[in-house]
Amino acid sequence: MKLSTSARKRFRVSNKVKKVSSNDRFRLSISRSSKNISAQIIDDIKKITLLSASSVEKDIRTSSKVNKTELSKIVATKLAKKAQEKKITKIFFDRGVYRYHGRIKVFAETLRENGMEF
Repeated sequence: MKLSTSARKRFRVSNKVKKVSSNDRFRLSISRSSKNISAQIIDDIKKITLLSASSVEKDIRTSSKVNKTELSKIVATKLAKKAQEKKITKIFFDRGVYRYHGRIKVFAETLRENGMEF
């Protein structure tokens, strides 16, 4: 079966992160569309999602109109607060097919400002 270019990129990046995965760190997988952004923290050993945050959640959507970069900051802040409640501070950042640029970079920097290590 032949994979598309984006599927190969996603597989390549995620597979590298999964190989170095250990018990003390979880994987933060991020996905974005033209209007929204979402992220989830995944335990690859147990194969479960521990927590997630998205820009389509009701409490984030009800805020006033903000641009997509500001929306990334809001979602990252919310995810970092949820992670601190569950005492998760160390993660691997799985950017998927997206370059470390723009909204993805802002998301990562906001997580670092809020106490996440990767």
